[in-house]
Amino acid sequence: MKDTPHTVSDVMTQTVVAVSRGAAFKEIAKTLAQWHVSAVPVLEGEGRVIGVVSEADLLSKQEYKDRDPSRVEQLRHLDELVKAGAATAGELMSTPAVTVHGSATLAEAARVMAHKGVKQLPVVDEQGMLAGIVSRGDLLKVYLRDDEDIAREVREEVVAHFFRNTEPTVGISVVEGVVVLSGRLPDAAMVPLVARLVRAVEGVVNVDLRLDTPPARFRIPEPPVVGPQF
Repeated sequence: MKDTPHTVSDVMTQTVVAVSRGAAFKEIAKTLAQWHVSAVPVLEGEGRVIGVVSEADLLSKQEYKDRDPSRVEQLRHLDELVKAGAATAGELMSTPAVTVHGSATLAEAARVMAHKGVKQLPVVDEQGMLAGIVSRGDLLKVYLRDDEDIAREVREEVVAHFFRNTEPTVGISVVEGVVVLSGRLPDAAMVPLVARLVRAVEGVVNVDLRLDTPPARFRIPEPPVVGPQF
């Protein structure tokens, strides 16, 4: 469906709290607390994202506040020690920033978050300028879709393509995001493809296949032609 969220730009928040490279430590801490966010993009110039400062970056100062780390610790945790002595966003930020484009799919954004271990991603345009921000909660919005809306998309944009010239023989029902397919497809070989396409529909939690397998069609091979024996 045209109104179904498929890309990051469909679910991102366009109003973004950000700081400049020169923002002071306390200013950043106040910003995180005031806006109830766990990280802020760091911007340069007209809005180009150059890094991100998170709560974890700020906590390095607290972690090493009351103790003198050993030489081994200094070597192992050099980045954290540098941030412990940092006073501005430019010194605290993680760079390059982990970002995503607005045209990325929700699945792509989710994979980036999982692999990088972040809770939100700045959304940038082709020039690297800040366009919005997307969080884990934003990516989960697709699971708020109505079951009937999901069923309609599965029926019209997936199943219908397998029955272009005939009446569909597959029934579709959706309960709490679980799509149940019953009936019969024209060819048993289509089952894995249909299942994969249905799972790709935004908001689908799982797919329950209750499809009958069409009877196999066997062709009796022609007997081999035996030539004259010499």
